[in-house]
Amino acid sequence: MERKIPLSVTKRVFSNQSDFICDGMIRKATIKDIRAIHTLLQIYGERGELLARPLSELYDHVRDFYVYATPEDGVVGCCALQFCWEDLAEIRSLAVHPDHLGNKIGTRLAETAIAEAIEFRVEKLFTLTYKPEFFKPFEFKQVDRSLLPLKIWSDCMICVKFPDCDEIAMMRQLF
Repeated sequence: MERKIPLSVTKRVFSNQSDFICDGMIRKATIKDIRAIHTLLQIYGERGELLARPLSELYDHVRDFYVYATPEDGVVGCCALQFCWEDLAEIRSLAVHPDHLGNKIGTRLAETAIAEAIEFRVEKLFTLTYKPEFFKPFEFKQVDRSLLPLKIWSDCMICVKFPDCDEIAMMRQLF
């Protein structure tokens, strides 16, 4: 049975003096969503704003992902919650299609991932980001990367920026 988190996001947004409505829903990702997730991550990966991931890795971690989908455009946002240890999880691969920025989709996806971490009683939640201001309203605080366990560095080893990582580590204590 597919577990859906209903979010009736019908919000009036004023952008460039045009008025539009954004209707969508957050749900767990399916295999059929992987190519759209890959495309979203590639957009920001090419800009150097997040770590793009190969398709094979996305298929391996499909259960970690939530997507935001609209009836008109399909998947326009994604976010993963990856469990690293019994007391630690990571919010990763948070991306919203550039045409849909400003509609609080990223906020809703982050809230969904945080809610799931709380549901699983994860004590600490971290993220590696280039946008620390986005995570501050969610009570994330900047921390030294050396405070993160070695287990998370396996992804860093395959990053094009290794060993000169310039992402900012942020942590939130949940319990």
